[in-house]
Amino acid sequence: MSNFPQDAGRPYAVALAELLVRTGAVRTQTWEQAFASVPRHVLVPSWYEQETDARGIAVWRRRGATEESGLADVYRDVTLVTGLDPATAQQVDEDAWTGVATSSSTIPSLMAGMLEDLDIQDGHRVMEIGTGTGYNAALLSARLGEEFVHSMDIDQQLVDLAQKRLDSIGYQPQLLSGDGTQGWPDGGPFDRIMATCSVPSVPAAWVEQLRPGGVLLTDVAFGIEGGLVRLSPGSDGEARGFFTTNTGRFMAARSHARTYQAQDRPERAPAARSRPSTLTANAIQAHYPLRLALAFQMPGTELVYYVDDTEGMSIQLQRDDGSWARVPIAGTSGLVTFGGDEGLWKQAEEAWAWWNHADRPAQDRFGYVREPDGSAYARYLPDGSRWSLAG
Repeated sequence: MSNFPQDAGRPYAVALAELLVRTGAVRTQTWEQAFASVPRHVLVPSWYEQETDARGIAVWRRRGATEESGLADVYRDVTLVTGLDPATAQQVDEDAWTGVATSSSTIPSLMAGMLEDLDIQDGHRVMEIGTGTGYNAALLSARLGEEFVHSMDIDQQLVDLAQKRLDSIGYQPQLLSGDGTQGWPDGGPFDRIMATCSVPSVPAAWVEQLRPGGVLLTDVAFGIEGGLVRLSPGSDGEARGFFTTNTGRFMAARSHARTYQAQDRPERAPAARSRPSTLTANAIQAHYPLRLALAFQMPGTELVYYVDDTEGMSIQLQRDDGSWARVPIAGTSGLVTFGGDEGLWKQAEEAWAWWNHADRPAQDRFGYVREPDGSAYARYLPDGSRWSLAG
């Protein structure tokens, strides 16, 4: 627990709520009141911030609301990393670790945008997938009343800790440890379901546990990019909707609390040649909707950052067959180097040309449909163009 009393955070919570209103993340008074009333410092008493130490090593340092400036820091509009993968975490000095982040308290402006997009009304029963620190469950409880709030997390330790901290500020929502992709059969049906973790496709259980007219909001990952989709159930397991104007990526859903799946990296094809390209790394970095278009039109392709002593950092697209293509980030050059199938980058150029020809549509011009058999496709809403996605 934080060393500061609960009421000590009130001025900072009010200031955060006012900031979220000014930036447009909060659009309704009920959510402004929720953000102003929930003491984030009790739910997130400590976190990790990444920095580069004197040896040039990127390390995580623990920060906390017990420090002199910590109370103000915890109410910043930033994501606060709260957990590191125990398999990769290594202490490098008395207060610094290396490792992969596995849990966090999401940036409040994104949470506010998602909560507004859900269009929650009085009396709605809500299920949250990904309890984490309990901050979002507290916001939901402040808005609806704890009896309408259900929250799940795969990690029993996180659930227990969140429950203890929520109890201390007067909230007792229904919490459960379990595989969130299976939903909460005994708790449904729900009017709203929101997932603060990413999934490669929308689980059938979520659609089945929604009431007719309900809303599901989740982050779907497609390889190159992913996005927040807002869906409503149709018939026989179908769900359809659209990508929201909010952007943000969540950590992947896990089926086991202490399992953090490592990526198997196939051997890459040797470099073949280089050639000029109309598509640059800067364009890919700058345009989130373009990355979505690339993901839709290039299934099975992954985007990674590649570093070598000659080119520096590049954006690389790659596939499981070992093919790859990359363009350097430095400068504005569109010189692409590739190995394996040259058609990989040609597909990227075709997607870039399509996106420009369509007048560079924003992400909310794309729809998402989950079929009854679990397969899915993306749609370009103005003309109905569609691309099959992993199911």
